[in-house]
Amino acid sequence: MITVSSELLQSWIISLLWPFTRIMATISVVTIFSHRSVPPQVKLGLGLMLTIIIVPTIPALPQFEIFSLQGLLILIQQIAIGLAIGFSMRLVFAAVDLAGQMIGMSMGLGFASFFDPQTQGQTTSINQFLVLLAMLIFLSLDGHLIVVTALANSFITMPIVMSGGGIDPMQVAKWGSIIFSAGLMLALPAIAALLIANMALGILTRTAPQLNLFGIGFPITLSMGFIVLALSLPSMLQPIQTFITQGANNMYQIAHPKVETPQTVKPGQ
Repeated sequence: MITVSSELLQSWIISLLWPFTRIMATISVVTIFSHRSVPPQVKLGLGLMLTIIIVPTIPALPQFEIFSLQGLLILIQQIAIGLAIGFSMRLVFAAVDLAGQMIGMSMGLGFASFFDPQTQGQTTSINQFLVLLAMLIFLSLDGHLIVVTALANSFITMPIVMSGGGIDPMQVAKWGSIIFSAGLMLALPAIAALLIANMALGILTRTAPQLNLFGIGFPITLSMGFIVLALSLPSMLQPIQTFITQGANNMYQIAHPKVETPQTVKPGQ
């Protein structure tokens, strides 16, 4: 008769619970995996599958009671590590979303904004278009595989131990500046063109006050915005690829705080 002691059962639970917590924390943040169109059952199944695959490769886990203070601290530590790894890639899509927001507002699409259940805020069609474009580029660069690889290797470089999380909060905070710099860089051509168009409309209104600015201004700025966006889309490909690569490198550096970023983390590899 096979008997299972409480110590053995607790060891089995620990070997699955703590790695599963880090993996699910990452999945809940990375844009592709955390999208609301992905059913929760698929997210849980993906996290459990990755946990079962990764568990045999990780070092020995500390033996603490699950409901003890040490066990709770380790659980919080795994959540923080997983969120930091996924947050590095999430910032890239936040920058693209900000660029779309600035372009849409400059075009006058603020009147046509709608509620986005993914971001829990108001958004425009330009936002959604650019974010979907960034997702397609992300998948074409095998970004989902880079996320899984960095997550799996993080259990080696940052093992599940009681002390030392290995995460530099300042590095994560500094990387957050990409939201503003990258977003402005992507939106700058459209914003500059729309600014010139608005200045021309302002001069036209001063010279011909009888013209209805609201009647002619909105179609002109809207048409100008779509034309500039269509012309600038081919040139947006390389910057978005660069930002995704930088996000992957930063994610790898967070997961590997003591080694240099490998040359394999590049677009298409």
